[in-house]
Amino acid sequence: MSEENILPSPTEPARRLPGDLAIWFFILAELLAFSVFFSAYAFARTHHVEEFNLYQQTLNLTAGGINTVLLITGSWFVALAVQAAHRDDKAAISRHLALGWLCGAGFLGVKCYEYADKFGAGITLSTNTFYMFYISLTFFHFMHVILGMVILSVLWKQSRKGVYGAHDANGLESGAAYWHMVDLLWIVLFPLVYVMR
Repeated sequence: MSEENILPSPTEPARRLPGDLAIWFFILAELLAFSVFFSAYAFARTHHVEEFNLYQQTLNLTAGGINTVLLITGSWFVALAVQAAHRDDKAAISRHLALGWLCGAGFLGVKCYEYADKFGAGITLSTNTFYMFYISLTFFHFMHVILGMVILSVLWKQSRKGVYGAHDANGLESGAAYWHMVDLLWIVLFPLVYVMR
């Protein structure tokens, strides 16, 4: 095999993992923690099928669906912010990060409405096995959304100072990777807890 077939074309940019390697280790650790949660939920469900089916029907599918749309839209805006950085469009970076943050805030608002409804009805972690999983899983995710919004706030502030651009988007890519993980976890959590019978 000739050497020119092994080496990448000089016009082809080298592929790289976006963001810092440390954030990817953190994301993998978080995914592992959620995997344990999801597996425990699935195991408990096989032993309490009727209970889980009954109480799943008390969840607000519309609210869960709205939150799914909000997080996917938020991830789209954050991806647009990263693209804007690579083309040095500094105003678009800030704008898209702010829109992503607003989607996260909308998610928290809808989730608080759901929690208020359940807690107002006297439901707690000790009500039954289903609600124990529903509250603990969604609240664990809720805290990750809050952390994601803190990260987006820092990225927005930095972007207003012109920190990110074609010269350096590493920090922005790291924050975006975390936000996409939060979105991915909800895409698994929503059908698992709200929909699957």
